[in-house]
This record gives sequence, C-alpha cells and structure tokens, in this order.
Amino acid sequence: MNELLQQLQKIEERISYLLQIKDYSSWGNLDGFKATCERLKQTMYDYSVERLGAEIRKLGDSIGFLEERAEEHLTPMERVRIVRSAQRFSLKDILENVYEDYTELGGQDEASVDPAMICAKATIIRHVKNKSRTASVMVIGQETGRGEEYRNGGSCRPEGNAKARRYMKVAATEGIPIHFYIFTPGSYPVEEYPGAAQQIARNIYTMAKLPVPMVSLISEGGSGGAEAIGLSDYRLMTSHGYYSVISPEGAAAIEGRVGAGGKVPRELIEVCADRLRLTAFDNLRHGVIDRVIQEPPLGARRDDFAFFATLRAEMLRATDHVVISTKNFSSFRNWELHRRQKGADGKELTVDIPWDLNQAEIRRLLALRSQKYLDMGKNAYLGRPDSARELLGIAREKTEKLYYNLRYDFLKKQKKQACKALLDLSGESTLLVKRLTLPITSAIDKWRKKPIAPIAPLLLPVTPSITAPSRDPLELTDTYTSPLARTDRAVSCPNAARHGCKDIWVPDLYGEFAGVCESCGHHFPLEYQWYLENIFDKGSLRFFNTQIASGNPLDYTGFADRLRAAREKTGYPAGNLTFHAKINGIQIIVAMLFADFRNGTVGAAEGEKFVLACNLAKRKKRPFLAYVHTTGGIRIQEGTYGVTQMPKCTMAVREYIDAGGLYIVVYDNNSYAGPVASFLGCSPYQFAIRSSRIGFAGPQVIRETTGIDIAPDYHSARNALKRGHIQGIWDRREFRRHLHKALMTMGSPSLYYR
Repeated sequence: MNELLQQLQKIEERISYLLQIKDYSSWGNLDGFKATCERLKQTMYDYSVERLGAEIRKLGDSIGFLEERAEEHLTPMERVRIVRSAQRFSLKDILENVYEDYTELGGQDEASVDPAMICAKATIIRHVKNKSRTASVMVIGQETGRGEEYRNGGSCRPEGNAKARRYMKVAATEGIPIHFYIFTPGSYPVEEYPGAAQQIARNIYTMAKLPVPMVSLISEGGSGGAEAIGLSDYRLMTSHGYYSVISPEGAAAIEGRVGAGGKVPRELIEVCADRLRLTAFDNLRHGVIDRVIQEPPLGARRDDFAFFATLRAEMLRATDHVVISTKNFSSFRNWELHRRQKGADGKELTVDIPWDLNQAEIRRLLALRSQKYLDMGKNAYLGRPDSARELLGIAREKTEKLYYNLRYDFLKKQKKQACKALLDLSGESTLLVKRLTLPITSAIDKWRKKPIAPIAPLLLPVTPSITAPSRDPLELTDTYTSPLARTDRAVSCPNAARHGCKDIWVPDLYGEFAGVCESCGHHFPLEYQWYLENIFDKGSLRFFNTQIASGNPLDYTGFADRLRAAREKTGYPAGNLTFHAKINGIQIIVAMLFADFRNGTVGAAEGEKFVLACNLAKRKKRPFLAYVHTTGGIRIQEGTYGVTQMPKCTMAVREYIDAGGLYIVVYDNNSYAGPVASFLGCSPYQFAIRSSRIGFAGPQVIRETTGIDIAPDYHSARNALKRGHIQGIWDRREFRRHLHKALMTMGSPSLYYR
C-alpha cells in the first residue's frame, strides 16, 4: 500500500507540473484528475490492492496522454514556465550529478558572496581509449534555489557578478576551462557600487580575452543577466529553455504601455513570448547559440539522471571541440570534422587531447572567439557597409591598414627611438663636457677678482598695433541654434524652488545659453543636431556606412511600420550615426546614439555600425568617441539579435583598446540598460553631461523588480560619479573644450597625433 501511495503522490506532482505549464486548470480536465487523485488518497483503504492499483494505473495513463499532447504543442510561453518551475533542475543538481567532485568558492548558501551566483572548482572524468582522465574545471553560474529567498531567483547583484569575474581570472591563471551555467531571469537592478550595469560591462570585457576554453549552457537566459557570464567559445542551450532580450511579461508591459501597478493582459504576454522568438531552436536558427541539448518530454527535472549523463557528455564534447579548434596541426581539426560527418559527434574521444593550451593555441582561441562574436547578427540588418559596396573595398581596407601600420607603428616608432637616443646622447655629452671643464672653470672663478657685469639687453622700441582679438578655437562653433529658441515665452527651471532660479526667456535659453540655466547650471535637453553642428569643427563631419539600415529580422508584428515612421521622421536608416569629425584639427571617429530614432535603442544595424566605426578607428590610429544623446537599451523587437550586440560591440572595443586606442564615452539625457552594461560601460574614460541620468534599469523596472521606490536623483550624473561609474561631469557649454583636453591628455602614445 505504501508503494501505491508513492505512485499516487508522483502522479500528483505530474498534475501539479502540468498545471504550472498550462497556467489554467480547465485544460485536459486537469481539475477533474486532481480531484480524482485527492479522492483516491482519502478512500484508498476502501479499495483492494488490485483495484487501487488499477485505478492508479488508469489515472497515470491519462496523465501520460496529456503530457504527450502538451509536449507536442508547447508554446513559447509554456517553455518559459517550464524553466521557472520549482521542479526544474538547477546548478546545484548539475554540480552533484555531472561532476565527480566540487568545492564551492566565495562562501556557501546564505553565507556566500551573493548566493545567486555560485563559483566552484570541480573535477570531471574524461574517458579516452578506455582510460580515465581527471580534469579540473571552473564552474560558474546562477543558482535559482527552491524557495530560498536569499538566492533571489537567480537574479545576481553586482557583487555576485564581481565574484564570477574574480574566479574567471583564477581559472585563467590556472589555465583550466570554464563551464558557465545560465539560470537567470535578469540581473538585480541596483546601482550601488559597482552598480549592475558597470559590473556586467566589466565581466563581458574580461571574458572577451580570457585565455582559456569557455563553454556555456543556457536554461533561462534573461538579457544582461545572461550576458554577464554568457560570452563563451561554445554556447549550448537546453531544448526547453529560453534565451531572450527581455521577459515576455516585460515586453508585454512595454507593448501594452502598462503603467506602474497596472496588470498586463495574459493574452498579450503569450503573444509577446511568440514574437520574441526566444526558444532554443529559434536561437539556433539565428546563429546566436551553437547546439541544442535535447531534454525529456516537458523538460528535464531535478531527478532526471539520464539527462545529467547526456549533459555531462555534451559539456565534455563541447570543451574538446573548443580545444581541438585551437590546435596548430590541421590534422586534429580535420579529424574532428571527419568524426562529425561519421555521426560520432556525441561519442567519447579516441584521442587524448589535453585541455591546457600553449601561447600559439591561445592566440588562435582568441581570434576564433573574436570572429565568432563579430559575425553575429550580420544577417539581421539591411544594406551593406561602404567597403562591401565598392569593387575594391576590401583591398582598400587592407592597403589602409598596411599604410597606417607602416606610418605610425614602424616609422613613427623608429623616429621616436632615434629622438630618444639623440636626447640621451645629448644629455650624456653635456655631462661629460661639464666634468672635463669643471676644474678649469673653478680655477677661473677662484682667481677672478670681480665678477663681470652682465650685459644689458638691447631694448628696441615697440610700435603698438591694433589687432582684432582672435576667437578661442575651443569655444563652441555656434553654427546652429535650436528651433526651440523661436518660441517667444519664458520657462521655469526645475530647480527654481531650491536655488531661486528666475524664469528664463526661451530664445536666450536655447540660444546663447546653450540650454543651460545660468543660475544653477541645470541642463535642459537639446536635440542631437545641436551637438553635430556646435561641438565639432565646422565642415569636418563626414558620415560613413549610411546604407546600413535597421530591419525586422523576427518579423515582429507592426515593427516594420514603426521603423518606416522612424526613418521618415529622422531621415536616417538606423539609430546610430557614425562619422569622421575634428576637434581643433584633431581627427576622431564618432558613433552617436540619438533619441529621435526609436529612443536610441540598439539593434543589429546599430551594433554593426558601432563595430565598423571601432575597427576604422583602430586601423587609422584615431580616437573613438561614443556620444550617447540617449539610449533606451537593446531593441526588444530584434530579440537575441539585439542582446548579442552587447558582447559583439564589447569585443570590438576590447580589441581597439588593446591596440592602443583612446575610447571616450559621453552620456547625455537618459542612458540605460544593455549598451550601458556592455560596450559603453567598459570604457576607462566615461563622462556625463550635467543633468543626465545613467543606470541599468529605470525607476519603474526597479519598482516592479524589487518593490523599492528609488529616490528622484538615484540615476543622476552626480550619483553615478560618486559610485565610480563615470569619471567626470561636463558642462554642455564646455563640451568642446573638455573633449579637446581629453584627446590631448588621455590615451596611449600610439595615437596618430601623439
């Protein structure tokens, strides 16, 4: 009877699981089956063992039939519910069932540095030629926990991502592979030091060049939280998992324009889950993951030991694949390709390949990683880069690279070394002559009776001349006045109650005042054209890659019309303007995210233009300025095509900085979410225009996620400076002067004008 009771309890769990997935009890008469189960539990002693067993088997068969039907017609939102289920396997289950042994680092359970992030040194057995090889790996991932509030459902705080970065570096020092496991709906949105956005940016920047093989598995991948440990050489995904730029509920709140405290319609959530194309096979088709691991029907649970065996084999295979791709001998790579063609892809190796890499293999590993991410999303935008549209575009780029390398890396380096040698020789010769003549000059001074009177300088009469005062070249060029200045009225400064600011006449405010209150310094927003015309040298702007246009790669309903409206409104095909410019004669490359095109959101087109601008700056040894007029984050209508721009653009920035480039970021107005948490936030020189707001998530998102109402100045530039996110605050009227000073005093000697 106890065995039958256990079977009945197991059926109850299956019914409860189906209810969670379907989210309504009327499907498949689940209510009736649940009532039957409860009735059998209450009256089980009224039945004979044979009859009770028959009733339980009948009930089990009915639930099995429903499970098959549910698996055949799983919707994207139902897959989201599967990974959120309390019965879903977690990182703790993987550590205990996939690896032979592990030691948790950085604390355990509630005593851990952010329990939502687990870092562990683990060992795994590799079977090669009927022999066992024990290998060490670093395991890093989010732990959702099961009712453990301190784990925050896998939403990591900044200190959790900082812990992950610390042990990434430990793995790099020890030369062992890293296995990442992604179980997160997103990062916890707090800005206290180091801040959610800033720490994610640091993680992505570090992962771009870690000299060890990295493999990641995605079960639940939510936006920036996933990217904090998501950049890897090989990306696996479970068949019932999801990977998305935003949760379906978040997308529905945006699409439905649901305000604070409003309820999002369930039907809209289902629709958005489908539009986001967040399933494993969608992401495989888009090329943002490399392989899908098949799960049991309705997803793997914490007691699916057969799945853990499959997962172990897949993690070993993926790590071997990454290592084999780095080998200098092509025979290894050809052998791996031959194994795949023979259908032996999931089988154990017949050749012992060590996982530690030499320097040549590390260089190849980093080159393959770079190419992997820089190629992501190339099929998700319209148009082609300028170089691709020209017959000899690629040849021109290679010629430019050779020319600038020869001019600035070789000839300039030789010239600097020659000048240094001459300077050293001059100093040595001066010292030698002084030592030889010192006895003679000392004797002359000793016997000289009186000093020789100094010769008075010849004073020539100076004829006064009247010359016009020259214009300061670092003042604003003042070639553009905001159309707002045409309004003949006065406005009140938002700080009038605190600072006693007088009302300002609008033509003055948006004319000679440059949109700045003269009493308190509050900066009123200005359109992006003001910066284009007034900050840079007159006539120096030359736009490039203007044919690259934002597209609708997911066929997101209604988005094509919105893009068309944005193009008609701005006259530009994408929300990122890239151009050549000059500041007092110094040539720079600029990428500008501007508010008028979809609120400065970043998609595949904007990311590609950013990468191409970064590469151009690296090739020509010029400084690179990212001016953020406004950014609302990653464009949700492009799904993971959008979110992968975070590692993609960060990879380009890392290579530019490593090559000696000067990367400067200037924030203005409102700058939030993915770009700030990646390719903008990784800059060593970040500045903000006064009165701008910078952060990972806006006030409404923080309220909905944490239940906390933040202070009005929580995202202010001043607070960002206190937290160490930015390095300084600039006055708009001094933008040009500050930028010139940064160009002259920051960066490495490899810049062309140094």
